[in-house]
Amino acid sequence: MAELKLGWRSMPRHLRIVHPAATCVVSSISAVLLGGWPSRAAFFALGQDQPHGSGLDGKLAALIAPSIEAMGYELVRVAVMGSRDRPTVQVMADRADGHLISVEDCETISHAIGALLDVEDPIAGAWNLEVSSAGIDRPLSRAKDWNRFAGHLARAEAIAPIEGRKRFSGIVLGADQTHARMRLDDGTEIALPLADLRRAKLVLTDALIAATAQPPRTN
Repeated sequence: MAELKLGWRSMPRHLRIVHPAATCVVSSISAVLLGGWPSRAAFFALGQDQPHGSGLDGKLAALIAPSIEAMGYELVRVAVMGSRDRPTVQVMADRADGHLISVEDCETISHAIGALLDVEDPIAGAWNLEVSSAGIDRPLSRAKDWNRFAGHLARAEAIAPIEGRKRFSGIVLGADQTHARMRLDDGTEIALPLADLRRAKLVLTDALIAATAQPPRTN
């Protein structure tokens, strides 16, 4: 594992490669003055095109998304983790051109987000910022992710039971703005309300690795 130490104001920051397929994580520590923070982990996912949500999670995504989109990236997920004393804002992003995101991309995004959040002051006290690529076995957090990876194996977990169960495993069939569809292991098909999903993630398979390794299509 490679590690590169950088400076962010007067506070420590580290950059490390955690996946050989150009997946990277950039972590920084900063402090701001105003706002509040939930005492437990919170998750925010994007819609097909525009960020949605409420509370601090929605506010963070709404702040972050336009900034990094203007730089040629897409916001995949924002997850707030850790304690009230020093929470971590985990940001996953993609390159808009379809190429694998690099360490340099993560560093660029981290600088932009860190500066933006310092100016906007949405968080009280010290906080950590972690920026990474979505990876190969990535979360399915947007309708466009469910459509892009149709045909691949995934697992999903609902907040409350759907047709008597919370956990699902099967083949991704796509999604619209409100529901994601899967063909379950028993052959049945189910539509899962996107708003009711706690998490959804691709399963690492040889087929997924091969598909991810293909260069993006150009018009």
